[in-house]
Amino acid sequence: MPRTADHEQRRRQIADAVSLLISEDGLDAVTVARTAAAAGMSVGLVQHYFRNKDEMLLHAFREISARIRGRVEARIREGVEHRRPIAQVMAEVMTEYIPLDRARRAEYRVARAFAGRALDAPALAEVDTETARKLREDIARAVHNGKECGEVDEHLDPLPAAVRLAAVMEGLALQVYREPESAAGTGVAQFVAPLLDDEIAAVFTGECRQYEGRAAHPRRRPQ
Repeated sequence: MPRTADHEQRRRQIADAVSLLISEDGLDAVTVARTAAAAGMSVGLVQHYFRNKDEMLLHAFREISARIRGRVEARIREGVEHRRPIAQVMAEVMTEYIPLDRARRAEYRVARAFAGRALDAPALAEVDTETARKLREDIARAVHNGKECGEVDEHLDPLPAAVRLAAVMEGLALQVYREPESAAGTGVAQFVAPLLDDEIAAVFTGECRQYEGRAAHPRRRPQ
């Protein structure tokens, strides 16, 4: 009997195949047969894990959301480990959602395709809603932590600040995606870092007390 790890690997292969088909040819290109071919599996093996296209799509949406989420959590852990200003970590986190390179562009196309289908698919809508909620919670938590350390004014309400920053990030992501030729430093993409800096600076107006008496920490501009 295949090990659990084998089952998980096959499910990831199928999710990757679904994402590849969507990124190249759109959501309508996904069929069980084409997914099996892209994954290097038989149709029967794919159907062993997923009974139909909708189940495959739901799993793939969860996988790509988890992949982005994993990168975000890694950014946060790294920021905590290296004691970076929260504002800097937030800039890094938010750019993970913006299609500034080929890999993120493919992810964004897939996520948008799923979000569109989610309008009429409650299971996909649940994943879409949960992903957005976690992002707002991340930002709100960062604002709350900023209030405790001095980077954010103590009277600022974290939730509307989080909604504002999430809306700016989502808008920038869409603007960048609409320019196929856009890359870091060109087109709309060249405005992403300064615009994010401006919006984050409007919320994170102070300096964390742990940096008092130390040299200023330049914000690294993520790409």
